[in-house]
Amino acid sequence: MTQRFFALLLLLLSASAPAAPAAAPVAPDFVTLVKQEGATVVNISTTRTIRDSDIDPEIPGLSPDDPLHEFFRRFGPREYQARSLGSGFIISEDGYILTNAHVVAEMDQATVKLLDKREFKAKVIGVDQRTDVALVKIDAKGLRKVTIGDPANLEVGEWVAAIGSPFGFENSVTSGIVSAKGRLLPDESYVAFIQTDVAVNPGNSGGPLFNLRGEVVGINSMIYSGSGGYMGLSFATPIDVAMKVAGELRAHGRVVRGRLGVHIQEVTADLAASFGLKSVAGALVVMVEKESPAAKAGILAGDVILKVDGKPIDSSGDLPQIIAATAPGNIITLEVWRRGAVKELTATIGEMPVQTSRASPEPEDKRVNRLGLVVSELTRAQREDLQITGGVLVRAVSGAALKAGVQQGDVIVAVNDTKVERIADFNRLLSKLAPGSSVALLILRRGVLLYVPVRLPK
Repeated sequence: MTQRFFALLLLLLSASAPAAPAAAPVAPDFVTLVKQEGATVVNISTTRTIRDSDIDPEIPGLSPDDPLHEFFRRFGPREYQARSLGSGFIISEDGYILTNAHVVAEMDQATVKLLDKREFKAKVIGVDQRTDVALVKIDAKGLRKVTIGDPANLEVGEWVAAIGSPFGFENSVTSGIVSAKGRLLPDESYVAFIQTDVAVNPGNSGGPLFNLRGEVVGINSMIYSGSGGYMGLSFATPIDVAMKVAGELRAHGRVVRGRLGVHIQEVTADLAASFGLKSVAGALVVMVEKESPAAKAGILAGDVILKVDGKPIDSSGDLPQIIAATAPGNIITLEVWRRGAVKELTATIGEMPVQTSRASPEPEDKRVNRLGLVVSELTRAQREDLQITGGVLVRAVSGAALKAGVQQGDVIVAVNDTKVERIADFNRLLSKLAPGSSVALLILRRGVLLYVPVRLPK
C-alpha cells in the first residue's frame, strides 16, 4: 500500500512539473561570414569618356528652346565623364575577379578597390552579355579568394547573404533567404536564376551571394522592381554557370554556344489541349530561321519539341539551355509533336553568333540630356530580339538618372506613361518637363519592365 502511495505521488508530481523550455532557434552567424569573406569582395568603379561637339551641358534655369542654350551647346565642354559603380569578387590569388557584364562593358577604365583600400587598374578579359558575366584581372598576388559552392545543394528557405557596394557604400552586408531556384525570367533563356529576398540595390551588381558556410553560390545580377530600388525580389546567376563562362572567357575571350535557330514559346494548358498533347510540356516553335540548323533538320512552325537526345523539355526555357550547352557540330536527336503524332528528327548544331553589346546602334544622340543620359535608338534586330516596337537605349548614365538607379543598357520605353518610339519622342517629352519635377521612366531591363522615378535638376 505504501509503495503504491509513493508511486502515485511521484506520478502526480512529475505531471505537475513545468515542461522543459524548447530550445531557442539558432540565429545565423553572419559575423563570422563577413570576417572571413569580406576581403574577397571588391568595389569596381568605371568611367567612360564621351567626346563630341554635341555634348549638352546642364544649364540650370535655361530652357532648351532659349537661343543661348544652342550657343552653350556648341561652345561648351566637349568632353564628358560617365561614371558607374559595381561590385565583384576575387576567384584566384593572382587577381582574377568575377562581376556582371553590365558593370564593365564598354567602359574606358575600370578601377578595383580592395577592402584594405588598395586600388588597381583592371583589365577586362571578356564579357558575356547573355549571362551578364564578366571576367576582369588586376596585377596583384597573394589575394584572398572566395570558396566556390554548389548551387545544386541550395535549399529554398536557406539563409544567404550578399556583400557589395549599393549606391557606393562599400562592403555593405545584407541577408535573406533563398526564395526559389531555377527561376526563368522573360527573355532570360540562358540563366535559371536563384531568387532571394536579400536586399540588393544599384551598386550590388556583380557582388557575391554567400551561403552560411562562406561559399559563393551566385552573382547578384538584377532585381525585380517597380521603383528602381529593392522590393524583395533579387536574382543571382548560379556560380556554376558563371565559373563555366569565366573559364571560357579566360581561355578564348568569348563563350561558344550551340544554335538551333528556332523561336519558341511556353506550352500552356490551352495550347496543350489544342495540339492534343497529353501533358503541359515542351517548347512550341513559333518561327524557324532561314538556313538555320532547325530549318535544315525539317523543323516547322507549330512543332512542339518534347525531347533533345532523350532529355525531356519540361518547359520552353529548358530548350535554349540544352542547345547552348551543346558543342557546335554535334548531331542531336529531336522528338517533336506534329499534327497529333510524335516525329523524330536529327539536327547538326550550329554556332551562336557572339552577342555584341547593345550600346552601339544607330542613330545615336551623343548629347547628355537633362536627366544625365546619353541615349541611342535600337536597331531593327535589337527591337526584334527584345520584342518591342520602339524605345531608346541608355548608353551612359550620370547626374539625376544615376542617382535614381538608371543603368547603362536599360531601354526606356515610356516617359510618364507616354510611349517612346524614337529619340525625338524622348527629347520632346523631356523638354516639356519643369525643372525640379519628377518623371517616371518605364524601363526594360534584361527582359523585366520596371518604373524608375527621376527628379530633374532645378
